[in-house]
Amino acid sequence: MKILSAVQTRELDQATQTEQRLISVELMERAASAFVAWLSSRYSSADAGEILILCGPGNNGGDGLAVARLLLQRGYRVRVALLPAARRSADWLHNRQHLPKAVPSSEITAKKLPTIAPGQFVVDALFGTGLSRPLTGLAAAVVAHLNQAEARVIAIDIPSGLFADQPQPADSAVVRARQTVSFGLPKLAFFLPQNADFIGEWCIEDIGLSARFVAETATPWHYTNAAAVAGALPPRPKFSHKGTFGHALLLAGSRGKMGAAVLSAGACLRSGVGLLTAHIPGCGYDIFQISQPEAMCLADAEPAFISELPELKPYQAVGIGPGLGQAAGSLAVLRKLLKAAAQPTGKTGHPLPLVVDADALNLLGQHRELLKLLPENTVLTPHPKEFERLTEPARDDYHRLELLRDFAMQHRCLVVLKGACTCLATPEGNLHFNSTGNAGMATGGSGDVLTGVLLALRAHAQLPAFEAVRLGVYAHGRAGDLAAAQTGQAGLVAGDIVQHLGPALKEWE
Repeated sequence: MKILSAVQTRELDQATQTEQRLISVELMERAASAFVAWLSSRYSSADAGEILILCGPGNNGGDGLAVARLLLQRGYRVRVALLPAARRSADWLHNRQHLPKAVPSSEITAKKLPTIAPGQFVVDALFGTGLSRPLTGLAAAVVAHLNQAEARVIAIDIPSGLFADQPQPADSAVVRARQTVSFGLPKLAFFLPQNADFIGEWCIEDIGLSARFVAETATPWHYTNAAAVAGALPPRPKFSHKGTFGHALLLAGSRGKMGAAVLSAGACLRSGVGLLTAHIPGCGYDIFQISQPEAMCLADAEPAFISELPELKPYQAVGIGPGLGQAAGSLAVLRKLLKAAAQPTGKTGHPLPLVVDADALNLLGQHRELLKLLPENTVLTPHPKEFERLTEPARDDYHRLELLRDFAMQHRCLVVLKGACTCLATPEGNLHFNSTGNAGMATGGSGDVLTGVLLALRAHAQLPAFEAVRLGVYAHGRAGDLAAAQTGQAGLVAGDIVQHLGPALKEWE
């Protein structure tokens, strides 16, 4: 699913009207109907009580007026408060004219702000994606008043005051919604941590926007949902064998951090790899052999950390980093691996696929000269702090996306920036936000599990790099969702994610 800019979203509306021979007020009616259907499916008129709808002077306010009319028809009690303006949009005027007299309405003034009871349902229809500057004056005062009221706020399309695809000043007036109901496609703002307190839970309602326009419109931003990965995992042929699905090498572990190696190996095995060999420090040999008997194990001569690089010829992909530590010997192994993997290998003639995580990323951050050695399509899996060590501190989440995109393009690699909406950056400059996962996955070892998943899928000969990584990120989050459904988010541990990888991948065979 594509994510369009605010300008492209307005062009999409216009293209829909032209193709389908609609006038703008008819498209507005679709949006209002979709919003009302969503609300009424979740809250009865008795549950909702009196609903206050705050309407601005533009088309977002027109949506609010149409919503008021439609809710009244369904038996809801509604009240409308109108923000004054010298000019109103034509569709606003149309819907104001058709607002039944049974809906109480009043104009907002500085001396008479709307009365809002704690817990009251309030629909925010003040301003939409057309906003180009921060709210000031009476509009800002209304937003501040609403945010202090402790109401149940539901925003139409986007919370008022929030820009759809760019940052605003830190002290801007922005509605803090509990829920946001948007239309057609999500907004970039929905995926950034700095906006979470404004947006709350969000959903997308279909209003029949132009599929042709969306297909033909270029954008660097994308959203990975179930449809995007449907059928992504190739079927396993009846006469396949363990060599069919690749032999992966995992370089992981150090004294006190063998759990990371165990989790990553378990995830790799549960993600369909044919063979897995783990090269670990000597201290972890017994731990690993007992906990992951399905994997082969090479013990390093150094007891506390990895100091040797095995011969790479048998392997179709290599993962490095989980629990690795940052010893000088491990740095030397990373340097050797980058140089060796860059040489064309095997039948494909391509560099050996790599997945780089955790302390291997920190070593890259400390020795940035190694970045120029990264083979094309190497997969890096940093969390925001690890990514900052590779680049620079970000001014805000939008700046971080710029840094992410530039880094992936410069180094011709795939970067998985982990978080609530994990973002995959490609060498072509595209950013793909993930739809699966939950807050229970914010626990030690979750990232090690992701490394194992990606390692297995990169070893799979039939999966191109991008498809393998996108599927791996989605499956990792989906496994976390399946696990949380059983354990709850607070009780979820990384091992639970491993145990649910098989069912998660089964959905996309």
